[in-house]
Amino acid sequence: MSERRTALSVLDLVPVRSDQTTGDALAATLSLARVADELGYRRYWLAEHHNMPAVAATNPPVLIGLVAGATSRMRVGSGGVMLPNHAPLVVAEQFALLEAAFPGRIDLGIGRAPGSDPVTSYALRHGAGGVSDEAVTRFPEYVENVLAMMEPDGVGLGIQGRTYPLKATPAARSVPTIWLLGSSDYSARLAAEKGMPYVFAHHFSGNGTAEALALYRSGFRPSPELAEPRTFLTVNAVVADTADEARRLALPQLLAMVALRTGGDLAPQLSVEEAEKVELPPAHVELVESMAQRWVVDAPDRARARIEDLAATYGVDEVMVHPVAGAWTGTEPAASPAREETLRLLAG
Repeated sequence: MSERRTALSVLDLVPVRSDQTTGDALAATLSLARVADELGYRRYWLAEHHNMPAVAATNPPVLIGLVAGATSRMRVGSGGVMLPNHAPLVVAEQFALLEAAFPGRIDLGIGRAPGSDPVTSYALRHGAGGVSDEAVTRFPEYVENVLAMMEPDGVGLGIQGRTYPLKATPAARSVPTIWLLGSSDYSARLAAEKGMPYVFAHHFSGNGTAEALALYRSGFRPSPELAEPRTFLTVNAVVADTADEARRLALPQLLAMVALRTGGDLAPQLSVEEAEKVELPPAHVELVESMAQRWVVDAPDRARARIEDLAATYGVDEVMVHPVAGAWTGTEPAASPAREETLRLLAG
């Protein structure tokens, strides 16, 4: 009897390379999603980020509809919707429709971070009737609103002494699985209190994962939807035939993360060859090496062993892989072959 292996899922930010249009990046994501579906990955989540030259994942509901329509088996969801950017009713309506179109396949992951720079956050939350910064402080209430409005019976909204029925969709038969996401202990505590599944952004932070999961598990209160804690791990990954090739393919994303964390100029993702020509100051070299150590960047056998070690360390039965492999000069713009190969090699 073969040893049981950790289930694998995918996180996708829809990266945009220097040789790609947004349309190319979307085509590459749909191809990647089809590969994940064929290989048996459990779920495929799309992030929410705004006004970033190297990221096209600005609208998770739209992307989820595209990906779910292009696949047939795996769950598709948000990793996540940044709820303070949106009115709760809008989120509930979007995901109720997605669940109706793809019943039993939709996940709604909810986060509290802005997913953007301060200027873009202002445009999202104040421009064209957007919600205000008050949404951040009212996050627990807004989460509860989304949960309630997607239920088949909806909610009763009290206005001027009268109660008005409010439903996200007229005739729901099921609701998405709703997760709380976070990179601090705030969402861990809230998910535990509400009896919701929870995911810590290990791929982004790499620090505090064990502490956040311990808080979540120790404080968990069973709910009608969930009897015991449910979580998994996220990790950045690049897998290639050799460890050296994997390290080279990881460099464009490592440089992008250095720029993000040091206030450097953000730009579309470089090719591998372009990235190898970049000269970094010693402090930034140390940052690259520190980040790379927390990622899974290796040949297939060692990469899979690292995935299993992470799952055992954090007590999870699922790992969500963020495939961050770059591309060589001359790669077909509408494809991301090294990202697809990462998924194939990990799946074995």
